[in-house]
Amino acid sequence: MTDILLEICVDSAEGLAAAIAGGADRIELCSALELGGLTPSPGLIRQAALAPIPVYAMVRPRPGDFIFGQADLDVMLAEIDIIREAGLAGVVLGASRAGGALDETVLRQLATHAAGLGTTLHRAVDLVPDFDIAVDLAADLGFERILTSGGARHAVEGMDTIAAMIARAAGRVAIMAGSGVRPGNVGVLLDRLSLTQVHASCSAPARAADVAAVRLGFADPAGKETSAEIVAELKRALRR
Repeated sequence: MTDILLEICVDSAEGLAAAIAGGADRIELCSALELGGLTPSPGLIRQAALAPIPVYAMVRPRPGDFIFGQADLDVMLAEIDIIREAGLAGVVLGASRAGGALDETVLRQLATHAAGLGTTLHRAVDLVPDFDIAVDLAADLGFERILTSGGARHAVEGMDTIAAMIARAAGRVAIMAGSGVRPGNVGVLLDRLSLTQVHASCSAPARAADVAAVRLGFADPAGKETSAEIVAELKRALRR
């Protein structure tokens, strides 16, 4: 029986605890998952440093695209310093040029600055026009893994591209499938792809938000939160 490594993305202390309780093997730590994930707060980073499993923190200073100018880059370099000083295992990075290709110049600066930390290339890769070039660049820059949906909304829709990425990587960099991965569909991915790790949020509807907080725009009535039960269910589904 082979266990596939399960990474769970979380954006709160409660989500962190739920992911660990459910059996996650690694954490991607963010803020604002509803925006695709931003750099977590220093307080959450410090709390996550106490986790019994590896934690990789997102380095993304603002929502929107992944085209970063010098001001953005300066912020990201400082965020890497904070993550390193807190003692987390690694960082999650990505940067694009207009048109979607990876920005080699920015990525090289970020990866160099993160020396000594583990590195994941995030789903900025799903915007690229040529996945072979992206995989080669990630390997050349020393990334440990690429998180991808194969350029599709959900990983199950991008399996052909993910399979081609795995073949192109040839063991130089791991390919981790993510986006829309749930206990009910992960078997489809495992049947089609030679995966060693998957990425998921394992979210469920959050407890009812305070009515006044919703009225004033402080809370989302349709919010979600990490479910330890779904994490555990997905972890069981990965044992083959």
